[in-house]
Amino acid sequence: MRYISTRGQAPALNFEDVLLAGLASDGGLYVPENLPRFTVEEIASWSGLPYHELAFKVMRPFVTGSIPDADFKQILEETYGVFAHNAVAPLRQLNGNEWVLELFHGPTLAFKDFALQLLGRLLDYVLAKRGERVVIIGATSGDTGSAAIEGCRRCDNVDIFILHPHNRVSEVQRRQMTTIFGDNIHNIAIEGNFDDCQEMVKDSFADQGFLKGTRLVAVNSINWARIMAQIVYYFHAALQLGGPARSVAFSVPTGNFGDIFAGYLARNMGLPISQLVVATNRNDILHRFMSGNRYDKDTLHPSLSPSMDIMVSSNFERLLFDLHGRNGAAVGELMSSFKATGKLSVEEERWTEARKLFDSLAVDDEQTCKTIAQVFDTTGELLDPHTAIGVYAARECRRSLSTPMVTLGTAHPVKFPEAVEKAGVGKALELPSHLADLFERPERCTVLANDLKAMQAFVGEHGNRGKPL
Repeated sequence: MRYISTRGQAPALNFEDVLLAGLASDGGLYVPENLPRFTVEEIASWSGLPYHELAFKVMRPFVTGSIPDADFKQILEETYGVFAHNAVAPLRQLNGNEWVLELFHGPTLAFKDFALQLLGRLLDYVLAKRGERVVIIGATSGDTGSAAIEGCRRCDNVDIFILHPHNRVSEVQRRQMTTIFGDNIHNIAIEGNFDDCQEMVKDSFADQGFLKGTRLVAVNSINWARIMAQIVYYFHAALQLGGPARSVAFSVPTGNFGDIFAGYLARNMGLPISQLVVATNRNDILHRFMSGNRYDKDTLHPSLSPSMDIMVSSNFERLLFDLHGRNGAAVGELMSSFKATGKLSVEEERWTEARKLFDSLAVDDEQTCKTIAQVFDTTGELLDPHTAIGVYAARECRRSLSTPMVTLGTAHPVKFPEAVEKAGVGKALELPSHLADLFERPERCTVLANDLKAMQAFVGEHGNRGKPL
């Protein structure tokens, strides 16, 4: 399997090199040169497989030539063996044909565990084979950071630096990052918003001189391995609901477009998906594109669903690549113009093509709380604010009542007590046993100004397990 850049000017790489590269050298994102496609009969034959075995079937084509089957099977069994639920991603029924796919039974109680538990193990495997050491710099709006730290903290050949916006993540999210200690773990609170953090990461990839020769690796959803891992649970959910003999629709709470892009890929790989709903909060750049062909930067607003408080969606470029017939030069020009003007739209026929599959909705905090309360009152299920946005968007945008509608349950509600409290739900939120003492644990975090050079200087000083790079 070879991977190419969405901007067409970077060399094609194999899986191992893509895993370590993150962002392509031309500023683009890596995608498979040719997407594997499964027949209906193949997909049907996977019904009833344990999650790790299904993951092997779905992901094997992406790593062929880089990781032997036996090694990959072992990595996957170890990855999903740490999840708290035997089903790994259980379905919860809300209504007759309405479901929530619970993706929060991993170590950090968020869907990011599906990809980042795997990414950490893949990095350890590849780096040990190569005898290399790398630096990870990641930006998080809440959940990616803790999942990345949890997934990589035991890696012998990784120093990890996670940037989060100071005072703009929930307390549980912050503590899940700042209470994990290790010589190779560094939490940085940037005095800015998530997009500032993300821009620092992108700028650092563009000019890595401050690392003095050490390789920089991405853990954000620009890393192809994360998208690859997220494809699996679309197959898992569909197989539970009669697929592939029948189609399934999905509603996905998303800010960075990575999780829903994985659903788009699952459909292109042969899984019958009839509709994908982009569910977002008032930071609605994706909704503005899907509903009106306007992908324009706007003011970032803090919300009760902070993991979606994102102004620019990194993975959206991967969809633009397909909408433009995989023409890297055209995408490169489009993204260059967007960087200069903060505005982007595509030709009408390309936008119309996207709308055949995608619908969207932006949901404000008030409606989010109403949905949490309504679902709890009628079903006894407690949703986190992101999942509540997904459920409301699913109900508003649904095209067919006869098609199962699955909302991705992206996080455990205990991570967002403020939203649950504002919803007026009288249910005590208890942390799982492995996090029961979270609020008593000491924290370690460095607050830095919103300044790229200051951040890079910190990384240079504290890399290599506390020794300057």
